Parts: sequence; structure tokens; C-alpha cells
Amino acid sequence: MPAPAADAVSARTVAAPAALSTSRSLASPAVRHAAFERGIALQYVHGSGPAGRVVMADLDAFAALGPAHVPAAPPTRRPERITETKVVGLRRRIAEKMQLAKRHIPHFSYIEELDLTGLEAIRRDLNETAGEGRPKLTLLPFFMRALALAIPDFPVINSHYDEDAGLVRTFGSLHVGIATQTVRGLLVPVVRDADDLDLWGCATGLARVVSAARTDRAAAADLTGSSITLTSLGTLGGVAATPIINAPEVAIVAPNKLVERPVVIDGAVEIRTMMNLSASFDHRIVDGHYAASFIQRLKWLIERPALLVVAPR
Repeated sequence: MPAPAADAVSARTVAAPAALSTSRSLASPAVRHAAFERGIALQYVHGSGPAGRVVMADLDAFAALGPAHVPAAPPTRRPERITETKVVGLRRRIAEKMQLAKRHIPHFSYIEELDLTGLEAIRRDLNETAGEGRPKLTLLPFFMRALALAIPDFPVINSHYDEDAGLVRTFGSLHVGIATQTVRGLLVPVVRDADDLDLWGCATGLARVVSAARTDRAAAADLTGSSITLTSLGTLGGVAATPIINAPEVAIVAPNKLVERPVVIDGAVEIRTMMNLSASFDHRIVDGHYAASFIQRLKWLIERPALLVVAPR
């Protein structure tokens, strides 16, 4: 039987090179030799013979299509460069503690919206009129003061849960852990007895422990004993977060970033300075209603910043 005409074969091979065959093409030794001599890769040629075998007419039809019909060869990938770093020392201890906390603590998170327009105005005025020797007020001292005022009505928030002993240890004083990024990894230096400090005392204590942690001068006692943790990424704080509890504590509070946006107040649209406040709680100890009521108290205090400036009771 005569071979099919070249133009008849070409009609079937026009779309043939669209994909690279993943298997060895069927062809006789003579056809393979001819393809080699003509510089044709058989994997791009559609075979019109039995079982898809490539015949001489298929080579002719493919050659007639021209080189533009041959797909470009995929770029050669450069060797992957992978750096392996052993997780040891402090970084390993941090990883193990985070893993243990996430595995054993049934977290639930609660996120509320706060209006910080008034607080930001007071903070700006206080920083502009502060005398020499006073640290710059960031947002965290205000949140420390809000915690100090709210905790007495929500004492369980200021607790440790001893899972092995089955005990909740509620602290009579407020010891605020400050999650701090350092060159050694995440550390949590502690401002002790924060409930006895005024706003400037909170700022001073905060600056001291954070500086000690970041310059590797913090003593072991400065990095343990917190009863609740504040964590903030400042301008990187994002819209919301689901922070991991610093076990054995039962709560962690995370201010997010400040944004100016339109807000409807009494039927009118105003530009306000807003923030989302994220918090996580240990659901074994803290019920949802209790946690929500606690955050609402923080919100009430933060939105009345004059209460945070007055001296501790």
C-alpha cells in the first residue's frame, strides 16, 4: 500500500508539536537515522503509522512546517542553592515552647475594634511636653495601664494554669511580659508589679527590660515570671492576629497597627485613628463571655485615655 501523500499527513501534524511527548517515539531505524540527519527531534513529530509510528512522510510533513513550529526548549534551571541551619540553643527552646503551647492549649482568639483618636492626641501632647529623662511614650505603656485597671475585675486573666497539678494560680500583682524580637530570637522580658506603676513608670520599665533583652544584658530573672503577655509588631502589626499564648499564662494581648479611616459616629462620617486589638485565651480556663467582657473593658479604658494617665489607685 502506498504511503500517504505528504500534504495529507501535514494536515494531521500542524498541531503536533504543541506538547513534548513523555515517551519514546515509535519509528524504524531508518526513520530514526533520517530524523537524525535532518535535525528533527522525533518527540515533536506526530506519527501517522500504526500505533502512532513515525514514518518518512511524517518527517517530510514536519519539515515543511518550518522551525517556528518547534516549541522552545524549556530554560535550563540553575542548581538549587539550599542552606541548612541547625535549630539549636535558644531558637530550639523557643520552637519547642511554641509547639508545646499550640499543641496543648485550646486557643481561641477574640478581635475587637478600638478608636485611638483621643489616645493618640494625648500621647502626642505628652511626648511633646515631657521633661528631660522621660522615655518616649509608645502605645504599649497605655495598654499596660489599661491591663492594670481592668485585671482586678477579671482576675482569672492574670493567671497561670498548672496542667500537671490541675491548678490555676492567680496572681495578686500584674507582671507584664513584653514579647521582644532580638538577634537571639523572640524573648519575653518582664515588667514586674506593673499595677503599681503610673504611665511614665510603665514606659520606663518597658524601655529598660526591652533594651536589656536586645543587648543581651537581661538576667534570667528578667525573662521569667510574667502573668500575662503583650505582643506588638508596631507598624507591621497587620489588620489582626491570632497570637500564641505564652504558657503557662492563660491570655495574650496583641495590639495591631494604627490606621486612619472613615467611621460613622452619630450618623456622620468622621476620619478616626483606629486599631484592631487581638487576643488569645486558654479555653480550658477562660470562657468566651469572660474573655469578651475583659476585652470590652480594655476597649472602654483605651477609648478614655485620661483614665490611663492618672496615678495608680
